[in-house]
Amino acid sequence: MRVEAGTPQERPIPCDVSGGGEGRIPPCKRCKPAGESLTERHASAVARACRAIEEADDVPSLDDLASSVGMSSYYFHRVFKACTGLTPKGYASAHRSHRVRHELAQSATVTSAIYGAGFNSNSRFYESSNELLGMTPKTFRAGGSGVVIRFAIGESWLGPILVAASDKGVCSILLGDDPAELAHDLEDRFPEAELIGGDADFEQLVAKVVGFVEMPSIGLDLPLDIRGTAFQQRVWEALRKIPAGSTASYADIAERIGKPKSVRAVAQACGANALAVAIPCHRVVRTDGSLSGYRWGVERKGKLLRRELKAD
Repeated sequence: MRVEAGTPQERPIPCDVSGGGEGRIPPCKRCKPAGESLTERHASAVARACRAIEEADDVPSLDDLASSVGMSSYYFHRVFKACTGLTPKGYASAHRSHRVRHELAQSATVTSAIYGAGFNSNSRFYESSNELLGMTPKTFRAGGSGVVIRFAIGESWLGPILVAASDKGVCSILLGDDPAELAHDLEDRFPEAELIGGDADFEQLVAKVVGFVEMPSIGLDLPLDIRGTAFQQRVWEALRKIPAGSTASYADIAERIGKPKSVRAVAQACGANALAVAIPCHRVVRTDGSLSGYRWGVERKGKLLRRELKAD
């Protein structure tokens, strides 16, 4: 039975959880007070929907996904985004992007990779290849060969900062002590891309990033070229919702994306982040509030947090 959004089936109904007895209302069989909570049922439904997306040859429609878990399309869309940080369409896109990248790295030909990733025709894949990869599949297999990435290194109160951008947006913000090491790090990320120094216009972009590092409260209104697995994107989206001057634990983030047992995977996603400050992984701490590993150094992480608290 399909449940319409806003009907009682989708809202917990107060009931007496103490059982029967004289003068008492028996426990509600609908909301199962002795069983799963509403949050647990939502997480279970979203997990089933995620598996359906991952196992399907074609991305299921929103209506089909909602029907499979007994919700209306509107309500399911809202629950899915609250649990994962992504819309069902966004999750499907991120998952398919990961499958395509994996198959292109493993398969002997582009064609075999296309079918291995679940596309049943070349034309359907090529219609979305640029959105999925940020480049053509042959360019991706060549390690970014032919892709132009502009970059420049500025100076901030944290030390040297490298900003790089593709045609889609800022793809790297790297912090460090040695400008040469930052450039090598960028080369390692894009070994076959054409890396060129930014012009005067690009320097203005770098200045915006440096200004954001100086004063996080101003925000960073720049297009980002975010590349990662579906899970990493869910983590990074959750990180971007942590306000400046606030922190969250790895366990908090795992809960927010509906994966409470994936604390270690959350930490690994933070470590894989290549967009320092724009995706604020420095705002994630241990459960006891102490600082843990940071790709650009724990000391730098502490400085960022203290500056944000002071600015707040």
